[in-house]
Amino acid sequence: MPEPRTWQLTAGSAALGLALAATAVTLAGPWDSGQRTAERARAAAAQSPGGTRHAPAPAPPHRPAPAPSAPGVLPALHGPAPATRPADLAAVLGPLLADPGLGPLRAASVVDTSTGLRLYGAGDTTPMTPASTTKIATVAAALSALGPDHRLTTTVTAAPDGRAVTLTGGGDPTLDPGRLKTLAADTARALTARGHTSVRLAYDTSLYTGPALHPIGPNENLAPVVALMTRGGRLDDSRDGPAPRTGDPAGDTAAAFAALLADAGITVTGDPAPGRTPKAAPLARTYSAPLTDLAERTLTHSDNDLAEALARHTALAHKAPASFDGAARAVHDELARLGLPVTGARFADGSGLDRRDRLTAALLTALLTRAADPAHPALRPLLTGLPVGGFTGTLADRFGTAPAGAGLVRAKTGTLTGVNTLAGTAVTPDGRLLAFAFLAGRTLSPYEAQPALDRLSAALTAPR
Repeated sequence: MPEPRTWQLTAGSAALGLALAATAVTLAGPWDSGQRTAERARAAAAQSPGGTRHAPAPAPPHRPAPAPSAPGVLPALHGPAPATRPADLAAVLGPLLADPGLGPLRAASVVDTSTGLRLYGAGDTTPMTPASTTKIATVAAALSALGPDHRLTTTVTAAPDGRAVTLTGGGDPTLDPGRLKTLAADTARALTARGHTSVRLAYDTSLYTGPALHPIGPNENLAPVVALMTRGGRLDDSRDGPAPRTGDPAGDTAAAFAALLADAGITVTGDPAPGRTPKAAPLARTYSAPLTDLAERTLTHSDNDLAEALARHTALAHKAPASFDGAARAVHDELARLGLPVTGARFADGSGLDRRDRLTAALLTALLTRAADPAHPALRPLLTGLPVGGFTGTLADRFGTAPAGAGLVRAKTGTLTGVNTLAGTAVTPDGRLLAFAFLAGRTLSPYEAQPALDRLSAALTAPR
């Protein structure tokens, strides 16, 4: 039986983990929670989407706001407590990994983030289809290549004669009607100051190249990947998850911008048409939130549109084509540059919707461990953006069969037909922060596979 002082330290460590999780929930943002139904279409008939609807987020300020506090949200839980012993962990995880609900293809990796010690591994170097846990790699590459304060910018530029303006897409799928209205008002003021009250409108999407449609084709999971869109091309009032999508996000955004210019007193002659941006300083611009915020949103709500955008901006940072192929190469190369184990990894997209993606459990835990390293604060949103088990994002309605993990497990989900994955972090009773990745293939039902994955991750938080 532990001495009173030891018991107090142990309890304090566990409480600290819960407090940190609660803090991260508060700071993660006002986006809707619930499992991404887009990834579990096969299960939609039997289970309605979970999660709590929150009030809409206030429109972001026109001027850049200060960088968020993500680096301080979840400091690594390092300390003098003894590390979990690999032999003990194997005795616990082995039987859980053998659950028939996980199908015949399974891989697991568990690492102590404070020491880098591999505590458990089973098939952890075998490349498998990762589904949406791919976003962990995409976000890490973007943060590394672009920096945490990077913002996506949409601009308006006037022709030399002032008779035409071009709305230029900066690859920001978070552009919303409020910011678009402010951009139109700023443009109208600049045009009026120059003595112009009537213009033609063009729109430029040349930042991206290659096919706009994902290989899965038109789908409610993802809008056409173009450099100019509003609200991810959604045609309803949803904020995340599956939704009807426009087939022409750029054209729709340009038409909306023309109407907003008219409301601001500028006559737009003719219909908006594709064009190239004049070589001049922009009249007006609008900024996305900092990349730290975008990274967290991508992970918390498994935002496919943002993931594809971040992959393309990683390509641009590598001076590669901003296409599916260019982004795939850039993400791979950026992770290799960081010295991560990319052997066998394949990135066919940034979102994980493509079944040709391949990652290893060892790569996922290496990414998470690197993010917990105080020497790499730029990668910290990789941890703070992870959904909290039983509370937020795609884990809001999980851990019903593994309540011990609620609040102590943070993880990115992955769900395709026959593929179920979970990768993230868990706080142990002695206050350690463990990184884990559990991948399952050829699963028969998410209703069997997901609870099995939850029990595996929850087991890391249980006393031994």
